[in-house]
Amino acid sequence: MLNAIEVRQSAEYLDKAERSREQIRQISLTYPEMSITDAYAIQHAWVQMKLARGQRVIGHKIGLTSRAMQMASQIDEPDYGVLLNEMLWGDGSEIRREQLILPRVEVELAFILNRRLAGEQVTLLDVLDATRYVVPALEIIDARSEQLDRETQRPRRVVDTIADNAANAGVILGGRPMRVDDLDLRWVGALLMRNGVIEETGLSAGVLNHPANGVAWLCHRLAAFDSGLEPGHIVLSGSFTRPVHANAGDTFHADFGPLGSVGCHFI
Repeated sequence: MLNAIEVRQSAEYLDKAERSREQIRQISLTYPEMSITDAYAIQHAWVQMKLARGQRVIGHKIGLTSRAMQMASQIDEPDYGVLLNEMLWGDGSEIRREQLILPRVEVELAFILNRRLAGEQVTLLDVLDATRYVVPALEIIDARSEQLDRETQRPRRVVDTIADNAANAGVILGGRPMRVDDLDLRWVGALLMRNGVIEETGLSAGVLNHPANGVAWLCHRLAAFDSGLEPGHIVLSGSFTRPVHANAGDTFHADFGPLGSVGCHFI
């Protein structure tokens, strides 16, 4: 396992990359034996640095839950990260492209919780029972470490993504909030358009066969740290489309049919 100094230095390395908007080499190249536990320790250290600067936790995101996302990232297991208040943008927001490194946009369902969820025994039904409503969401991801190493072309490992707070950059909520008993969540579909052109389509069943399964998986993971999901928190259940690159001038619009739409514009 990495020692406390190595964890802290790795978190500072990622923090510097985000602030300078320059990607770094994969941390796992420096620590080839780095474990998933090490990666979450780095993520936690980085989040603590941000909390010390005045940010606050508003929820969690689950990543790499669909086959489409795993193939796009060349990573074969889910991960999770922490959502902070400075990551939340309003529907239709203008986002300064220069504030990010290589932003990409994903389509997701956000679960807004009515009560605390925690423990290794949480099931899909528990998640549905604890959910106040679901709402359409866009997630902005922006990796601080390179997908392919600049020298060896080695793909980024899941530990690199986890340490990078699961590539969190932003979340946009919009559309029409819906109670979970008012629709079949597996059949929620979305069209993701960039500048009026449909780039991606998908069904939320692509997220572990049911998006609530992703939330249950997260509870199981957090149980190892004696942590859980809190009332009022946002939980992004995972993208059911591949990510689409965003450039300055791009307008994104995700149409969720009866759940409405959500969008943003990069300037």
